[in-house]
Amino acid sequence: MMKKNIISYKALFLTSITAIAISGCAESTDDLYAYIEQAKSATVGSVQPLPQFKPYESFAYSAAELRDPFVATREEDEEESDKNLLSPDTTRPRQPLEAFPLDTLRMVGVLEQGDNLWGLIEDPKQVVHRVRIGNYMGQNEGHVTSISESEIFLVEIIPDGVGGYIERDASIAIGEQ
Repeated sequence: MMKKNIISYKALFLTSITAIAISGCAESTDDLYAYIEQAKSATVGSVQPLPQFKPYESFAYSAAELRDPFVATREEDEEESDKNLLSPDTTRPRQPLEAFPLDTLRMVGVLEQGDNLWGLIEDPKQVVHRVRIGNYMGQNEGHVTSISESEIFLVEIIPDGVGGYIERDASIAIGEQ
């Protein structure tokens, strides 16, 4: 019987300790609720009103009787025919410097012989060539138009992307590349 009393005292003791411990965990949450109310009152949100949209206004296309922009006019046809007159001369013999792209050629100097001024051009194979006005170089029909002490000027004939050709000025300066 003594054992039963000891066990019941132990159970009573443990129950009372547990009740005390649990009562200690139940803190007042009034300060938490006060903070929530303060935060709610501090953030006053406002929603801006929706902007007013203008009603759709229909548009009547009134240029139906004007020229169609997708059909070439007679003047444009004449310009096109002038463009088509410009084309590379496929019948002339090719010159050695026409085998190389223009940006791979390098001017290394000039040579003056009497009234003639020759440009000295080095190709990618490191061979030096003499050029004068009228010679061709580069892969775009580059025709040499003038030579100065520091630069060689030429005009290339390049495709314009719509079946014709256009002229483009180019030059090679001494020491380039």
